[in-house]
Amino acid sequence: MQFRPGINRDVTSYSNEGGWVDCEKVRFRLGFPEIIGGWEKYSSQTYIGTVRSLFNWVALDGDDLLGVGTHQKFYVEKGTDFYDVTPIRATTTNGITFAATDGSSTITATDSAHGAVGGDFVTISGAASLGGLITAAVLNQEYQIVSVPSTSTYTFIAKDTSGATVTANSSDSGNGGSGVDGAYQINTGLNTSVGGTGWGTGTWGRGTWGSGTTLNSITQLRLWSQDNFGEDLVFNPRDSGIFYWNKSDGLTQRAVNITSFTNSVDAPTVAKQVMVSDNDRHVIAFGCNPLGSGEQDPLLIRFADQENILDWSPTSTNTAGDLRIGSGSEFVRAIETKREIVIFTNNSVHSMQFIGAPFTFGIQPIASHTTIMGPNSAVSVNESIFWMGKENFYIYDGQVKELPCTVKEKVFFDFNSRQPDKVFAGVNSEFTEIIWYYCSDGNAVANGGDGENDKYVVFNYGEGVWYYGSLSRTAYIDRGIRQFPIAAGGQYLYNHEVGYLDDGSAMTSSIESSPIDVGDGDRFVSISRIIPDLTFNGSGATSPSVNITVQGGDFPGGAYAQSDASGVTRTSTSTTVPFEQYTNKADIRVRGRTFALKVASTDADVRWRLGSPRIEIRQDGRR
Repeated sequence: MQFRPGINRDVTSYSNEGGWVDCEKVRFRLGFPEIIGGWEKYSSQTYIGTVRSLFNWVALDGDDLLGVGTHQKFYVEKGTDFYDVTPIRATTTNGITFAATDGSSTITATDSAHGAVGGDFVTISGAASLGGLITAAVLNQEYQIVSVPSTSTYTFIAKDTSGATVTANSSDSGNGGSGVDGAYQINTGLNTSVGGTGWGTGTWGRGTWGSGTTLNSITQLRLWSQDNFGEDLVFNPRDSGIFYWNKSDGLTQRAVNITSFTNSVDAPTVAKQVMVSDNDRHVIAFGCNPLGSGEQDPLLIRFADQENILDWSPTSTNTAGDLRIGSGSEFVRAIETKREIVIFTNNSVHSMQFIGAPFTFGIQPIASHTTIMGPNSAVSVNESIFWMGKENFYIYDGQVKELPCTVKEKVFFDFNSRQPDKVFAGVNSEFTEIIWYYCSDGNAVANGGDGENDKYVVFNYGEGVWYYGSLSRTAYIDRGIRQFPIAAGGQYLYNHEVGYLDDGSAMTSSIESSPIDVGDGDRFVSISRIIPDLTFNGSGATSPSVNITVQGGDFPGGAYAQSDASGVTRTSTSTTVPFEQYTNKADIRVRGRTFALKVASTDADVRWRLGSPRIEIRQDGRR
């Protein structure tokens, strides 16, 4: 029994005879299926928010750094520790007063210039005790704002230095000290896209009570772009400012907006993406505001003077300038390759190249009538770019082509169309895989799920095949500087391709063939023996095993019939045989017009790979 590599779900099962129809946590290598590598927590350290961006670089002193952008914070990670470098948006000096109510842990702060929204973070300093249990140590720390009753007030929940909630034992109000200061971090972003109009389409506290959006659109969730400028980091929360983190200032210093530097000249105040061009060392802002205007142009590209992140004003003595994309209505993503920067709009693709003085950069269209699912749904490898579009996959390797896909219906029929911006593409170069993590419709909030990515689909560009599975990951980067690929899930980072465990637990994997018939499917057959062809090389388990199931059926689309089982595990629809490493054969009894093969593993630390198993089969009749 030899099967074609890859999964095919775009034809009927009978039409796919000799192929595979379903899988879970399986990849193909050299044409044969095997279990994927496992994962383990990178460390026990957690972060605040959902990670949407990861970027790895090395500083001049050899420090291995990782930029981590969540919908609430921005961190620089080093040695498993997360350093909060989220920029400060505004500060208040001697301008905050508090009110506490006996029996309540809610503190109301009054600051006429706070500009905060629900979910933002503020660091309070200079406060003294309000009386009772609300001491200076309780007040003087970082808090996440719970609600914003008005433009001059906000509330937070009092806690001690260990994070435990503190309840006031008396009512009091005042400034909590002679002068209370507040440092407000940049507004937090959304953790999900919200569509529609009217009250409730934004997050709580984004406007006055009862206010709603005026446009029938999807509200942008918090996404980040980041790139290193030498050993320093430049990053941009989508549709917000551009920030700079100076490595020399230390890991505990926060990033600052580039417009705040004294020698900053006409720097963009808002952008959709920031990038550092590797070949010519220009900092480029995409979808930014024009020179002399604060209004964002979704198709405008601006670039600073070469080797200068602060000078954005074009003159005869520098290389700063701008370009405007000629088609499309909104910039979506730019990806740099060795020869060009490929720019995606909502319906076109363009090539941007360094051409030197006097224009610095040139741009030309390379494709139209294309789509892209979201800003993180494209990735480059080996001078090619792969991306997920609306109902299609594409590749750009000098020209844009639709990528033939044998699991397109499986992916897009179960795709949560409300969350296209959560799609995250990554490369697993060791196994020549392009991975797209996405939220399925079954995991949508409307269907009882959490609305986060829970599925993945893989195109193996080395094998030319597709496969898929279930896994909750929101961001991913390939190995390179670090030994393993790193992905974000929940509140942890994970090393991938480590052993064959699901973070210390058994990992379930399986693959199932399409039905196979004898002749034209007009004859009944009997299967009496299986001779397996498996390898368990690399397994950590003492006695690795898998289950091979042979299922018999009578008609297309019909349920598999109950199999006669003798000396094997019996299920309601099939004969299941546990194969140890040295199992020679298994005697079974299965009848039907067709039969299918399924291989599954549920044990811990088992690495299996299927070859070409044999079965003993003969024509049979019904009794």
